[in-house]
Amino acid sequence: MKMLKRIYLSLFLFLTFSSVVFAQCAMCRASIENNVSNGETTIGAGLNTGILYLFAMPYLIAAVIGFLWYRHSKRRKTKFVFQGDKF
Repeated sequence: MKMLKRIYLSLFLFLTFSSVVFAQCAMCRASIENNVSNGETTIGAGLNTGILYLFAMPYLIAAVIGFLWYRHSKRRKTKFVFQGDKF
């Protein structure tokens, strides 16, 4: 029952705040279009770099967590094998 309440709350919050997120995208696009029409392309390049940075961070975090998990499980496995040899 608790899990169902959490799912409903998460869904409600997601639907409530999703309109704010879409508004930000429209404002960024309008700002970039205005600057490009005036001949300034540096802001668009900076925005593209920021998007790539935000895109890469979750994958980098997942890779680091995966590597640490793998290293930890490998150490546990070798420790278990060495302790098993004593018996």
